[in-house]
Formats: sequence, structure tokens, C-alpha cells
Amino acid sequence: MAVERRTYGDSCGIARGLDLVGDRWALLVIRELLLGPKRFTDLRAGLPNLGPDVLSQRLRDLETAGIVRRRKLPPPAGSRVYELTEWGTGLEPVLVALGRWGSSIPLGDSPAELSPDALAVALMSMFDREAAAGVERRYRIVLGENEFSVVVQGGEMDVSRAADPSAPTTLTIETDPGTLTALLWHGADVDDALAGRAVRLEGSKRELARFLRLFARPSRGPVPDLGD
Repeated sequence: MAVERRTYGDSCGIARGLDLVGDRWALLVIRELLLGPKRFTDLRAGLPNLGPDVLSQRLRDLETAGIVRRRKLPPPAGSRVYELTEWGTGLEPVLVALGRWGSSIPLGDSPAELSPDALAVALMSMFDREAAAGVERRYRIVLGENEFSVVVQGGEMDVSRAADPSAPTTLTIETDPGTLTALLWHGADVDDALAGRAVRLEGSKRELARFLRLFARPSRGPVPDLGD
């Protein structure tokens, strides 16, 4: 028996949008797909607190809404992957803006480490166009098995998955999401990270410093009272 979808019953565009993506975890599933298709197991890895049954349901809901689609990769991979539709990719500026707003909310005492894709989206959220004035650079970010290309040009930034190995790169940063997050936004010391091999560079420390300055630190908002 088909389950009737819940609705706010409100004609406002915000309400109609939330009718489709307002369920718990839906926007985070979309976040994990912003930079390209993923297998179900990849989505599980990026959202470790999301159970497989709920993930399956969210993917079905997003498929029904026309936001996500499934396809099979050609041989030799042959894997089934999920990806955003063209309409689904229209949510990118919404998530980037929400990420910037949400970054002002203080973290708890033991914050969870960002997934590689969550960190890539955080770079998009916290990019400082004023700091990027006059910067023309291509960076390669390696986070374990995940690689991202970050191109800064004309005061804008483009983040994509799987850096082009033939493209000239100013700096390659090989690290983990927790270390890069700490360097960007939590005051970790670059020299300590380099000395401890938590960060490995192909390029200069000066270029790393330039890269880190491209991203604003969150302006802290009030601490929300979430009750008991």
C-alpha cells in the first residue's frame, strides 16, 4: 500500500520545497551527492549515523520527487550509483547558504568529523571572495581516497571531484578532513601539522597559508537553548 506523503498544505515556495526535502536526512543525502554520483555504500560511509533502511527510504523519496536518479555505470565498473538530476543540482546554492548560516552555531564539546564531501561543501560555504581578489590558483585536495580540485579565479571558486592530473596545480594538500578543518577554522598550527605528517604538501608552505586565508572563520551566533 502506497504511503501518502505528508505536506504542510501551504502554498509558499518554502513550504512546497520542504514538502520534498524537509524530511530528516534528506538535505544531507543531497549534500553528499552535490559533487557527483555515489554508490549506496559511499553514501553510508559519508553518513555513518544514518541507518540503511532510512537511507533507502530517503533515496526513494528523492527519486520520486525528481531530485535524485539511479543509473548503472558502464563496464568495467558496472556499479549502480545515485546522482542528482539537473533540477536537484539547483539546491546547491541553498545548501551552501544554509551551511554558512549554520556555521555560526557553536559546536559541541566533541564535534563529529566532517565527511570529505561535507568538508568540500564547507569550503564552498565559507569561501571569502574579498580574500580571493587577485588570486588565480588551482589546488588539489586529497582526503584519503577522495580527491577534489579547487580552482580560484576572478574572485570565484569552483570545487569538483577527481582533480585533473594533467592540469597545472599550484598546491596539493594531502591530509584528513579533521586536520584540514582544524587548520581552517579551529586555530591549529600549520607547523605542527606538517611536522607530525598530518599534512603533506606538494608545493610551498606559503601557498598553504594563502589557501587557508581564502576561507572565512564563522562569526559565532548565540548559543541555542535546546532545552533538556
